[in-house]
Amino acid sequence: MIPTNFEYHKAKSVDEALSLLQQHNGDAKILAGGHSLIPAMKLRLNQPATLIDIAKIPELSYIREEGDQIVIGAATTHGAIANSGLMQGALSMYAEAASMIGDLQVRNIGTIGGSIAHADPAADWPAVLLASDAQIVVSGSGGSRTIAATDFFTGFYETALNEGEIITAINVPKPPANTNSSYQKFMQPASRFALVGCAAMVTKEGDTCTKASVAFTGVSENAFRDINVEGAMFGQSCTAESIDSASALAADGKFILSDHFASEEYRKHLATVYAARALNAAC
Repeated sequence: MIPTNFEYHKAKSVDEALSLLQQHNGDAKILAGGHSLIPAMKLRLNQPATLIDIAKIPELSYIREEGDQIVIGAATTHGAIANSGLMQGALSMYAEAASMIGDLQVRNIGTIGGSIAHADPAADWPAVLLASDAQIVVSGSGGSRTIAATDFFTGFYETALNEGEIITAINVPKPPANTNSSYQKFMQPASRFALVGCAAMVTKEGDTCTKASVAFTGVSENAFRDINVEGAMFGQSCTAESIDSASALAADGKFILSDHFASEEYRKHLATVYAARALNAAC
């Protein structure tokens, strides 16, 4: 199928994009990489009257250090994050996750902001943002505001974004010393989306875990932090036994998806396996 007719505008700045959104009063959609929106338009599941392209706005594409955090512009591509020496060194799970998204063409065009705005329950970025305590900066007609990743992903393809708002940046705190991170996933072989993905960040003193952050995607209706696994790792030596014990709690008490790719039972099993893999790698 082909999309219904629509207007196309290429914004040169965030202010221009916000102005266009206001002018079209709810009938416009933001276009970044387009890997989620365009297929939905072709199937006529989404029929916006207007597309506002923000992919080439210079102020939205960068990766840089700002004080005690690393800031990623919303239009930064997955490929740029995968190849960033800064991310590979300071927050390796970001580079790992980016390198696993789609294929080379998808990584070179798709953007982190577009992905998290779409909030596919099997997308990779939500788990990584949750595990790193990221903050999502959005702009609208009323100005700018910052939303914690833990408050941003609210449900099945649902976020805390309001009508007329645009994601402009992701702020990630620099991890403390002796911290490592990893993202591991069991992917659907055609789409490369996560049937189960796990992001883990571990801080150690000697061999003892002083903080663990663990988040899942693909398991439930939206990405989530797993406080049971985190709590079980705290204060433990980072041994295979302690990691296996903590990972056995993965997704306990959560609603678990079941579909023709993976049953509820199988997804729960995968969650324990990939929690252990991510924690082992981070330790």
